[in-house]
Amino acid sequence: MPTQTWSRPRGLDHIVHAVRNLDAAANFYTRAGFQVGQRNRHPWGTHNCIIQLPGFFIELLEVAGPEKIVPFVPGQFSFGAFQRDFLKTHEGLSMLLLASSDARADARLFDEADIGGFEVFDFEREGVDADGKLVKLAFSLAFVRDRLSPHAGFAVCQHHFPQNFWNPARQAHDNGTVGVGGVVMVADNPADHHIFLSAFTGVRLLHSNSIGVRSVTPHGDIDLMEAPSFRDQFGVAKTIAGEGAELSGLRLEIRDLDRLEVQLNAGGVAHQRRVGRVVVAPEAAFGATLIFEQAQKA
Repeated sequence: MPTQTWSRPRGLDHIVHAVRNLDAAANFYTRAGFQVGQRNRHPWGTHNCIIQLPGFFIELLEVAGPEKIVPFVPGQFSFGAFQRDFLKTHEGLSMLLLASSDARADARLFDEADIGGFEVFDFEREGVDADGKLVKLAFSLAFVRDRLSPHAGFAVCQHHFPQNFWNPARQAHDNGTVGVGGVVMVADNPADHHIFLSAFTGVRLLHSNSIGVRSVTPHGDIDLMEAPSFRDQFGVAKTIAGEGAELSGLRLEIRDLDRLEVQLNAGGVAHQRRVGRVVVAPEAAFGATLIFEQAQKA
């Protein structure tokens, strides 16, 4: 069982939405009113497209070159192999990554907390800045594991050239999405994951209520609830049978829910109103539940 090793709290950086057909998923997000980035290719066999929000992004990802995937070995986490194995059974939200200012320092903390044990993974690629010029992008990932949750991946991500990655022009979306509210996880017994979630986020105090457990991070919340609560809140039935916690829903902040519904209708995206939210179910959203909520006015 992980021990409690504390650090500065970490906020949400991005989430991986693993799909079998990247072009089809990108088309879905475009019809839903998002600005979707170009296809990027990784040397370890995965391709992605990025949907940026202020300080957070959705990484749409497919396994395009399975022959390039590096196998798991002790002490090394294979990002490609994890996504490949996830996609063998379903599409959806496969991995949550928090923001890190020092991935190696975080990796040492995760080792002490008994949720790490992996080498830091460094990689870089070219990107395009706001003026269309090629720029260098580089990242370091420190992976962690919740041993009770084989179908959910976790890591922290350090951006080495954040000024080259974050681009306000790419964060403007026709549907009015202005930010991330949080991530929703579902588990048979949320209390089983309390210590892991605290060590991963660096947030000591988790808030418990009748719905479940919430970790309030510096950027977005992480909610952990049972399947009946997820159904009651979002109208989506989940089946969790002794497989730990799963990444199930993404909460997005929107300027105007009525405007959003116009966009979704125009794009042919099935959705429903639910407890003051607009919800796109997994059947429409490639295995993910997208939860749109009214943004709080400044």
